Amino acid sequence: MAKPKKPGLLLALTPIICVAVFLYVGIVRLGADAQIPLLAAAIIATLIGMLLGYTWKDMEESVIKSISMALQACVILMIIGALIGSWIAGGIVPTMIYYGLQILKPSYFLPAVCLIGSIVSLSTGSSWTTAGTVGIAALGVGIGLGIPEYVTAGAVISGAYFGDKMSPLSDTTNLAPAMAGSNLFEHVRHMIYTTGPSLIIALILYFIVGLRYAGGQLDYTQINEILEVLQEHFWISPLMFIAPLLVIAMVVFKIPAIPGLIGGTLLGVFFAFLQGYSLGEIVDIVHYGFSIETQNPMVNELLSRGGLDGMMWTISLIIIALAFGGILERTKCLEVIVEAITRFAKTRGMVVLSNIITCIIVNFIAADQYIAIVLPGRMYKPLYEKLKLHPKNLSRVLEDAGTLTSPLVPWNTCGAFMWSTLAVHPFAYLPYAFLNLINPLISAFYGFTGLTMEYADNEVDVMEGDSSSVNA
Repeated sequence: MAKPKKPGLLLALTPIICVAVFLYVGIVRLGADAQIPLLAAAIIATLIGMLLGYTWKDMEESVIKSISMALQACVILMIIGALIGSWIAGGIVPTMIYYGLQILKPSYFLPAVCLIGSIVSLSTGSSWTTAGTVGIAALGVGIGLGIPEYVTAGAVISGAYFGDKMSPLSDTTNLAPAMAGSNLFEHVRHMIYTTGPSLIIALILYFIVGLRYAGGQLDYTQINEILEVLQEHFWISPLMFIAPLLVIAMVVFKIPAIPGLIGGTLLGVFFAFLQGYSLGEIVDIVHYGFSIETQNPMVNELLSRGGLDGMMWTISLIIIALAFGGILERTKCLEVIVEAITRFAKTRGMVVLSNIITCIIVNFIAADQYIAIVLPGRMYKPLYEKLKLHPKNLSRVLEDAGTLTSPLVPWNTCGAFMWSTLAVHPFAYLPYAFLNLINPLISAFYGFTGLTMEYADNEVDVMEGDSSSVNA
């Protein structure tokens, strides 16, 4: 049997062009979900693979391998869905909203949300857990303070991904140095140079945006209505904070994510019993999600969510997107595209910039942050070695771009999860996810200026600008 051919750049780009067109027509023009357009693009990619000489078995194996990489994420998704349902029924999320409405003010609400999310995700290593618990509560408080959901969601995403990126407990924080060949704690320390300034700038911007809402007349009537509805339907008590604190403690003591989240769900079930729900009602809530009908439409919309079944839409999107990415990787379409980008990457600055762009492209195409770390990590490691750059520079860039841009793509595993959990479209909160937008820019700036770029001999080049070259 003839060996499969490697595609030319135009043929490699064809599935990418198709997916962009299909998604635009499907989502913008037809008002459809992303699943069918992605599936149609996967069919086009399969036909191109057959044209190149790949068998269906070849591509099927790659599809299964690609999907298997996200199976743990899918399990976590289902458990978080169950956790959200049980935490709402148990009064945990309503309690956080209740006290948040009384403590937080519009002028400092957004920076506070970002900071709280940063602390929680830094402690847990999980942006998903942070968004599914603190994030939902923050949305409720924001609504009461008159702040649009997409603005609050942007602050939630920034805080959640600060911790996800910086915490040694995070899977991506461990994956990036593994791909680059750097030490975990060296990697974390090196990321402070990009992530620290990004967080400070983001907090300043959130404070400025918050002033826009602080100038208006706060609707205390609406806030009081929300507080009354929450008190009427839930037992509100500081004791409810035991649940999130115990989940944080479980992660700090290195209990794996799945058992830790199951433990958090069981705590929600326990509090749901205290709220007066029967076993049958709780089982139904954990499976299908929580639903409530009150005289306040905002409370109804905010708290009617969660459940294992509620995550199936997201999981179907992830599986189809990963199938598409798996076919592109097997047929070497991704490799050809990355090679075309790296032809222009000769100097240090261009290597870093192309590395960032590649991570973003892979997040859009392969639809998974792990692939956006693994694939560019494999492709760019030789270029960093030629420039004699320390591996921690590569691992930092992989996180600056691969981890942080993943929740900004609606069909990416992270973007789909955030969309499903927060009920805000990623393109809506994207302009307000300041940390996620700023961090890659700072990373590129360091690449061109040489600031904080360390070499294998530990000498920091801050004087040569961008004179370092692959050809040197």
